Amino acid sequence: MRFPGRFVLGLVVMCFVLFAATTFHAGSAAAQTKSDDAPFVVEYYYKVKWGYAGEFIRLFKKNHFPLLQKEMEAGRILQVTAVAPRYHGTEDDRWDYRVTIVYKNVAAAHETPNRDSWLRQLYPDRDAFDKEEQRRFEILLAHWDLPIVPVPL
Repeated sequence: MRFPGRFVLGLVVMCFVLFAATTFHAGSAAAQTKSDDAPFVVEYYYKVKWGYAGEFIRLFKKNHFPLLQKEMEAGRILQVTAVAPRYHGTEDDRWDYRVTIVYKNVAAAHETPNRDSWLRQLYPDRDAFDKEEQRRFEILLAHWDLPIVPVPL
């Protein structure tokens, strides 16, 4: 039986496409695995009611930062830094604090750690902790999280 030329050409092209797709997928899977192991950076922005920025950062350092330090000790987080703008911009674009967390990898950033034992250890008066955390969020106007990626130049 003889196949028309177009049919054979079509088979050759289809085989080439399947080969290329399989090779590309294998390459992208390897690249994905490599990037999955890379540090994952998220910037957390906090916009606080006017006049309450000092109270917010005091409560953050007292109640939230020690939990982040426990996560650093456990290896989930590699680094935590915080900055505040020297001057303020317009109200629409204003933020008071940016906390940058460098997670070990993307999986670590998305896992939910079991903080119960840390909370019991760090805050024996859990009611006081809960009230202060509630207050920290009451004085927030806005909060947003921004995962970032490096841009090679």
